[in-house]
Amino acid sequence: MKQIIICIIISAYFFAGCNNNTHKDTDHEHQQKETDVTDREHEDEIIFTEEKAQAAGIIISEIQPKTFRDVIKTSGQILAAQGDDMTVAATTSGIVSFGKASLTEGSAIDKGTILLSISAKNIQDGDPTEKAEITYRTAQKEYERAAILYRDKIISEKEYNQALSSYETARVAWKATAGHQENNGIAIASPMKGFIKSRLVNDGDYVEIGQPLLNISQNRRLMLKAEVSERYYQYLPTLTSAHFKTPYNNKVYTLENLNGKLKSYGRSSDNGSFYLPVIFEFDNKGDIIPGSYVDVFLLSGNINNVIAVPVTALTEEQGSYFVYLQLDKEGYKKQEVTLGVNNGEEVQILSGIKPGDRVVTKGAYQVKLAANSGIIPEGHSHSH
Repeated sequence: MKQIIICIIISAYFFAGCNNNTHKDTDHEHQQKETDVTDREHEDEIIFTEEKAQAAGIIISEIQPKTFRDVIKTSGQILAAQGDDMTVAATTSGIVSFGKASLTEGSAIDKGTILLSISAKNIQDGDPTEKAEITYRTAQKEYERAAILYRDKIISEKEYNQALSSYETARVAWKATAGHQENNGIAIASPMKGFIKSRLVNDGDYVEIGQPLLNISQNRRLMLKAEVSERYYQYLPTLTSAHFKTPYNNKVYTLENLNGKLKSYGRSSDNGSFYLPVIFEFDNKGDIIPGSYVDVFLLSGNINNVIAVPVTALTEEQGSYFVYLQLDKEGYKKQEVTLGVNNGEEVQILSGIKPGDRVVTKGAYQVKLAANSGIIPEGHSHSH
């Protein structure tokens, strides 16, 4: 009997011990699983200290829904506005001389500035300016003589009118060059203030009367001409403004900031073309080059409750786009996003981020470099 009782006590003792060890093992496994989950949640976290973030100029923005305008992306060209360009033509035939003037394309000039001179002194037919003056003086004497004879009724009215006509014609021809004569020939002055848009002749060239010499532009107003596919025709009446990006400085310009306005859009396409022109006019702030081709973002109707980020927030890898979310003061996470329409400054985000997310909107590439380096700042302790 005593042996049976002892066996029961020993069995109960071992059962309790085994059961206790089982609970301990289970608790340990549960804690290990929680740790593994936490590690997996933060294994892709990027550590970037506040000091380094400040030095890199990183800017964080909290994303909230906003009103966004629909966009038609296309290409276009910057043109000089009507009335801002003028062509300077030759007032006489002869040899062009720019003298000491260094007139290159882009040179600023004032109204009345001497641009060049035209001389015909060594031309076989003689100097047209001298010939015009001789013709004028001769016609003037003939007219004065005819006036006296007509008054005394010695010549007919018809003869008098012929003398008057010859005099007026010679006077106009001579007046076109009178007062502009210099040692090097006839001086050609700028009719307005602006800059040299293009030089059409070179030093030493022979030119005829009326031949274009220079193009001058005031460059105060410019035009943006965009070419839009016919499939967007129904949206053209809703266009309100545009952004454009230049190739030489990669800068995005907003027409609202340039006093821009829509001038017109095409109702039909040219023969053989599948594109419609859309014309805007705007002020030139001095750093936009007429004639340059640009990327154009035409803005139309509003889209409400849009999640959008600046273009500077995006990074691209093999055709996929990412932003960097700030998890806390020194923790960041790379997040893939799906893009919608792009207006050149901001881009619509269709998926990947939500309202309230804190996104790196400037300095994203610095965070990307930190992620690729895989280096955690020395002495850094990051806990969650």
